[in-house]
Amino acid sequence: ERGIADMDRRKLEALFINYDMPMVHACIQGDMGRIETWKEKSVMASIGDFCFLAGYPVPELVERAKAPILVPCDKRWGEQIEAVLGKRAVFFTRYATRRTPERFDRHKLYAFTRAMPKDFAIMPIDKEIYFILKEREWSQDLCGCFTSGEDFQERGLGFVVTQGGVPVAGAASYAVCEGAVEIEIDTRPDFRRPGLAAACGAKLILECLERELYPGWDAHDRRSLALAQKLGYQLERSYSAYWVERK
Repeated sequence: ERGIADMDRRKLEALFINYDMPMVHACIQGDMGRIETWKEKSVMASIGDFCFLAGYPVPELVERAKAPILVPCDKRWGEQIEAVLGKRAVFFTRYATRRTPERFDRHKLYAFTRAMPKDFAIMPIDKEIYFILKEREWSQDLCGCFTSGEDFQERGLGFVVTQGGVPVAGAASYAVCEGAVEIEIDTRPDFRRPGLAAACGAKLILECLERELYPGWDAHDRRSLALAQKLGYQLERSYSAYWVERK
């Protein structure tokens, strides 16, 4: 086993060149998550619910992966995941999106933030809201990669939609790296469809643009992709991933 110090960061970036997203850059830069290498030829970037596997495929790194979502950086890694994990690894497709900051329609985004029913409000995620989100099953991923409320206040960014002061939807930085954030959006199941996700997502994108941060959006499924496109992103490509049932 070897650590990030044993592999040049430029080499790491080259290995993950097809996964140019804030989640991966956060690991490479040492801001969040971790990097594990195997004999300086194989590498795994782990953050939150994700493990990205690159370089020469080896079973050792697949066996070490603890996250539920494994992303093979080429077909050979996919074959290695299937060989090691068998039926516990279920193939699915994720969607990478892209939009240059100057191409976002800010007027349209502002309109989404104002399109909610009158009894809802958008609020920034502070330390109190952070702890509320961590306690609810539907919202745990919004701030899940940060170590504490103080850590989120220092490095994170996000907003919630509230009704009567209770958070019912949110958009937050799942990961942060130099110059960018990875957006996570979640809505309480009984509050889906009245435009709440679009409202807080638009608010977070606008705040990122104001701070000159790139708002990265990697869609888990077609529903997330549709919301991203609604807010101005374009589909860059689809890619392979595996959902792993952990024992």
